[in-house]
This record gives sequence, C-alpha cells and structure tokens, in this order.
Amino acid sequence: MQAPKDKIVKKVVKKFIGRSKIGMKKYGVSLADDPTDLDGWLNHLQEELMDAVNYLERARYELKKDKK
Repeated sequence: MQAPKDKIVKKVVKKFIGRSKIGMKKYGVSLADDPTDLDGWLNHLQEELMDAVNYLERARYELKKDKK
C-alpha cells in the first residue's frame, strides 16, 4: 500500500492504525473476525453516533463560552 502524500490523511491513517491496535488489545479479535450480528453492529454505531452528537454539543458550548 502506498503511503498517502497528504499530511492530514497520513495523520488520520495513523489514528486508524492506533485504534485498531487498541481494539485488538481490548477485544482480542479483529473487526473482520468479530462474530457480532448485524443488530449488534447497528447498536454499536448508534451508540457511537450519540456520543458524537454529545461531543459536538460540548464543542459548540466551548465556542459560545469563548465568545463571551
């Protein structure tokens, strides 16, 4: 695989690799080999997206706080 030339993309790729290592250490199985069913994956995604919305709200709170 050729390394990306864009430094931002390189940074994101490194983060993905890091997350993969953390997941393997925590769960002991790759995503490809995880036996979770479709409903389980959809539940994981829903939980992650709910967390993301909370992070967005917190970031917006910080921006508003900084303006005052």
